[in-house]
Amino acid sequence: MEYTAKYKKYERLCRQIKELIKKSSNNPVSNMSTMIAVLHHKIPCFFWTGFYFLVDGKLQVGPYQGSLACIDLAKDTGICWAVINTKEIIVVPDVEEFSGHIACDSRSCSEIVVPLYNEKNELCGVLDVDSRELNSFDETDAYWLEKISRLVYHPNV
Repeated sequence: MEYTAKYKKYERLCRQIKELIKKSSNNPVSNMSTMIAVLHHKIPCFFWTGFYFLVDGKLQVGPYQGSLACIDLAKDTGICWAVINTKEIIVVPDVEEFSGHIACDSRSCSEIVVPLYNEKNELCGVLDVDSRELNSFDETDAYWLEKISRLVYHPNV
């Protein structure tokens, strides 16, 4: 992975988030809220930034920032469910080209979704980020968002 300005920014944000949650939180939802606030306001292309929880076979919205979210995502449709089903990060350069995309906000153009694992290493949800621009996300975003999302349940890693 190339050591770019984007990489350096994520590196700083990861340190900042880690310090914020290590010194003041032992609550995963508080950790998520802090992460989302930092990421959403520090990375200009982040239009919608949030978590969805896997609860009783449903994907339900958790802490987020941005426009109004879909509360429940229809089972086995959309990018978030694709990540739940494959357990792999998905980067979508153009959401219009993703079959079954769920448009909670029609202004979203590209998206990245990262699986979220709890303290028992069980898949428990996803981190979802949308952008109003096409091709906003790449391997640098995938690497750092996965690393940052691990801090939700493992802030000392």
